[in-house]
This record gives sequence, C-alpha cells and structure tokens, in this order.
Amino acid sequence: MNQSKEEVEPFQYSYYDYSDWYSNNAEPTKPPKEVILPCDPTADDKLFHICILSISLVIMFILAGLTRKNKFCQGFTRGSSSIFSPANFLDQTQKKGVVMAVFGLVFSKLAMLVIAPDPLPFSKDTPADIKEYMKIIAIFYYPILYYPLLVCGTLQRKAGYVFGTLLSFTHFGVLVWQKFDCPKTPEIYKYYALLASLPQLACLGYLCIQFPLLFVKGPKTDEDLDSSYYTNYVKLLLKKKSSTVSSSASDKPALAERILEVIKGYIYIPEKVFHFPLKLAVSSFVTCVAIYHTALLIVVLVVPTLHIVRAGIDENIAFLLLGFGIVLSDDRMEVVRIVTFYTWLLEVCYLCAMTLSCLVSLIMLMRSMVRHRSNLRGLYKGDIYKICNSQKTMRPSRPGVVCWMGLTGYQAAIVSLGMAIQTIVFFICFLFLVFLIIIPVFYGRNIIVFEIAGKAWPAWLTLILVTGLQHVTAKFAFIKQKASTRDLNNRESLFLLTYLLFLINTVVGLVVAIWRIVITALYNIIHLGRIDVSLLHRTAESYDPAYCYYTHFLKVEVSQSHPVMKAFCGLLLDMMVEGGRAGQKIRDAEEGIQENKPSKANSSQRIRSRWQLMYTLVNNPSLLGSRKHFQTLQNSENVLNGTPNRTSKKGSKTEASKLGAEPAEPTETPESQEKTE
Repeated sequence: MNQSKEEVEPFQYSYYDYSDWYSNNAEPTKPPKEVILPCDPTADDKLFHICILSISLVIMFILAGLTRKNKFCQGFTRGSSSIFSPANFLDQTQKKGVVMAVFGLVFSKLAMLVIAPDPLPFSKDTPADIKEYMKIIAIFYYPILYYPLLVCGTLQRKAGYVFGTLLSFTHFGVLVWQKFDCPKTPEIYKYYALLASLPQLACLGYLCIQFPLLFVKGPKTDEDLDSSYYTNYVKLLLKKKSSTVSSSASDKPALAERILEVIKGYIYIPEKVFHFPLKLAVSSFVTCVAIYHTALLIVVLVVPTLHIVRAGIDENIAFLLLGFGIVLSDDRMEVVRIVTFYTWLLEVCYLCAMTLSCLVSLIMLMRSMVRHRSNLRGLYKGDIYKICNSQKTMRPSRPGVVCWMGLTGYQAAIVSLGMAIQTIVFFICFLFLVFLIIIPVFYGRNIIVFEIAGKAWPAWLTLILVTGLQHVTAKFAFIKQKASTRDLNNRESLFLLTYLLFLINTVVGLVVAIWRIVITALYNIIHLGRIDVSLLHRTAESYDPAYCYYTHFLKVEVSQSHPVMKAFCGLLLDMMVEGGRAGQKIRDAEEGIQENKPSKANSSQRIRSRWQLMYTLVNNPSLLGSRKHFQTLQNSENVLNGTPNRTSKKGSKTEASKLGAEPAEPTETPESQEKTE
C-alpha cells in the first residue's frame, strides 16, 4: 500500500489559521496549515550557560576575597556579610526588591521546566527515559545559576553592585537576543515560550535598573539593628494613647461605612510604622508570578485546541449529530453555523472562568496580606488565640523551621493548584448559566430548567410560605418584649405549630443541606489558595497542613524578629561599640553612682530606659529560658509567650528589682513613675 510523502514525514506541531475561511453562501474549505519547526537561536544556549557559569564562579571568588579582607580590617560587623548568606530573611529593614526579583526569576524557570523538551541547556533532544532525572537536576541548577545575583545585592559593597550590573545585563541581553531570533516554538502553542519568558524579562530588567542605582547611592549602613525602624516601633508602642472617644463611636455605623470597611479589608496599604517581613514579601511576589504562569498554561492548553476544532467543523458534523439523534436544522450549513457558534460560546465561558479565577486569586492575595499584618501585630502583643486555638509559646521548633523555610514554595504551589480547580468549577457554572438559562431564554426553546421549575412550583411555593409563616409568627406571636428583656409567648400555640410543621420542615432541611454543601464547596474553592485561613473547623485546624505551615512560620518569625527585641539588641550593641568614657557614663548613670545630682531630663530618660528594658525582657520569648524564676517552675505552661501569668508575679518583681527599676503594678506608666521620682 503506497503512502504519500506527507504521511511518512515525522510529526510536527501544527495549528489552523481560524480566520473567516467560509461565507454563508459558500461551502467551507480546509484552512491553511502551518508547521512550526524547532528553532536554534544564534546565541547558543549551551555556550552561554558555560560562559556565564564561569564568570559567576570568578565573581563569587572575588567577592569572597573582598568580604574576608573587610572582616579582618573592621574586626566587628553587624549582620551577615558572607557569600554563603544570600539574604537576611529575618531582617525587616533591608531593601526587598532585589531578593523578590531573583526569586521570581527562579520560579519562572521552574514553571517553564514542566513542559520543556530539554530541561537542561547542556543537552539537546533529551531522551524520554532520562528527562525526569534532568528536570530534578535542573531544579537545583537554576537556583545556583542566579545565586550570584542575590549575593551581589545583599553584600552591600560597590564591587558587588558592579558585578550584579554585569550579570543582570548579560542575562537580560542574551534572553532578549534568543527570543528575538526564535519568537515561535513548537511547544504547546507557538508563542508560549515567548509569553512565559515575560516575567523573566521583567525581573532581569528590574535588576538592570536597580544595581546601577545601588552603585550610585552607595552601600546603605542603616540596616537591621542599625536601623531606626525598631526604635521608632517601640516609641510608637509606648506612646500615650488619647483617651477621648467620640460620642458617635457608640452609634451603629451606616451601611455605606460598613461597605467601605469591607472594601478596605481587601486592599493592602503599606504603613511606615510596620514593615512587611522579607519572607512574606517574597511569597506575595512569587504568588503573583505563579498566577501569571498558571493562567498562561490554562489558556494555551485549551484555547488553541478549541480553535482547531472550530476551524475543522464542516458539513459532516450534521451526520455525526444525526447519529446521536440530534437534529439542529434541515440545512447542513445552518448546522455548521450553530455548532460553530456553540463552540465559540465554550471558548468564551472558558476564558471568563479563567479571568474570574485570576481576579479571585489576586483579591485573596490582597486579603492575605492584610491578614498577615494583623496576625503579626497580634502575635507581637502576645495574642496567641488570634492564630492558634490554644495557648502556645512562641519558640522555634523543628517543624517550625521547616515550614519557615518552605513557606514561599508552599504558597506558590497551593495558589497554582487552587487556580486550576477554580477555573474548572467556574467553567461548569458558566456553562450551566449560558446553555441552560441564557441561550434558552434568548431563543425561546430548550427551556428544560424552566419546565422542571414550572412543574415543581407548588412545592417551592409551599416551602416559601411555610418558612415565611414561621418567621412571621416567631416575631409577632411567640416573642414578647418587656423593657429590654425578651421571653417566649403563646407557648401552647408554639408547641402545636412545631408538631404540625414537622414533615414540611424535614423537606426544608433537605434543601438547607443541599445549600450547605454548595456554600461550603464554593467557600473552600475560593479560599483554597489562601494559607492564612483554615478550611476546616476551628477545633480541627491542626489537620489542615497549609494552615499549620503558616502558623509555624509565624512562630519562628515572631520569636526571631520581634521589633521590641531587636530594638533592645540594637541598644546593647550601641553600648558595646561606644565603650570608653561615654559608655562608662551610661553605666554610671544606670548604677546610680554619679557624683552630681542628675537633672530632671536625665532622670526622666533614665526612668524611661528602665521601663523599656523591663518591657523588652519580660516580653522576649528568646530570653525566657534564662530567667531564674522560669528555671524554678516545674511546669513550663505557667509562662506563655514569654509573659509570666499571675502565679509568677513574684518572679517578675524580682527581675524588675534586678534591673534597677522599682517593682510596679502592670497598670503603672512611665509618666506616673516619673511623677513619683
């Protein structure tokens, strides 16, 4: 049997140009066929990666030598200044742009590895039996490739900024060159590789701008413990609050005000007195990149296929439908137009579902950022019940450290899966709305849903009337109000009506149960991408793994990055660095051995410092284990979140006396103490 040349050629990806290839009076013709061949850019990917790895290795050796030399010269440095520490993820004051861009760059490469024919750039035409192993190696390779970009931005040296500029411009230039040479590829969709590389181009473009700006501005010395952010946080915390309350505050807010408050709850507005932790900022940015890549995959996996199907519809579709007993029209061309229109409606419903899923994911991300800030503030003040269902201590643990390290990856993966599930559910809902309600109403035929509802209207009317009757009688007949109290009334009639409506309430309960399933499913699907809320009941939160990851992350973050603790550590380091005569005067002032009588200003400052020191030590969970009263307690649960309860009040007084401050009640303020002096 002879085969044509076209049949024996190897398979190539193809798609149809689905433009208007037929008219109403002409028979459809076969659309033109385009074959996308593999493209090799002039900037060879293998040669580029070999060169950039060599350059990155040399840069890392140079930065390591400079870092070691500066350590010997300075003798004492704050924070981390090593090439093996890419960023201080527990620092709330450093610039977050470079770190976020590098994480977004790495995640974009990971998203493209899912369907890449060659996971590693060093090998082409990777065999299918080792492709999965190559993907595993690539997962570790690309973070190493972009690691020097992260180090150049976090070492805070001009040499690092110069090297970062060189690397970022090289990556950006070569990537633009390759996409300009090969805009079309045979992967899924001809422009998928180009569209998927847009986040990489955006991140690299940002780095190309940011590194020269950092070089011009010079290294920033006001970092972490040197920053005034923590001391400003403590000052705001100890600032005297105004006790005057508006008279209208007790009034019930208007409907417009309540709606405005709900809208504000979904809009994150940065505040100067609160810096978002670096890990949460990176997680939010990576989540946005994940939303883009997931939406792109959702579109290119389905929409081009629908285009091909719609372009291939011809008169034979009438015979196919006739085989299933479906007769849309006697005119075969009319059948072609109807089926083409319905296929177009499928595409519209799918794109609407994907768009709605993206909007829901972005809104939930904004809401999560607002909740993150609220939760951190609550934990800083010791409000454990706001996050956990039981009173727990804020101290790092093995699962806590693991969850803290992986929070960014967890959230990106959960959001991606949540978007896929949301798109499927929304697509089904749009199909039901369009094909069973809108189209039948518009054309006046195939109104199956309305026919079923019309036949069952007596049952629905009965349920509505009975439910309304119970609400009306409950309000006007069975509730009596005297002064400000309420009680039951007409109890005999209430008991009789309860018995008579027993069966009808059983049917109402069935409707309520179905509605409960729908509401629960929709709520969980919409909130599936959020990790700051549990999808289970309050008592079963520990069985929700995503929420457990989030709570463990917050424990580590709060115990290691508490602003009050860092403000205290910064003050201690300032005293250590100053030393000499100034430090001796400070110590003499604290010990009360000054020869001259202190002035009123110095006395006020000394008293305020003592109160701040005691407040810091009492509320610092990291120093909990070193307290004498804590070591004598047999049960560690007597001390929660680093704050002694009423049973350990004696120990707190002992601590206060050791710190040089007068023991006082918790309600006493520094102003009252100053008046006493």
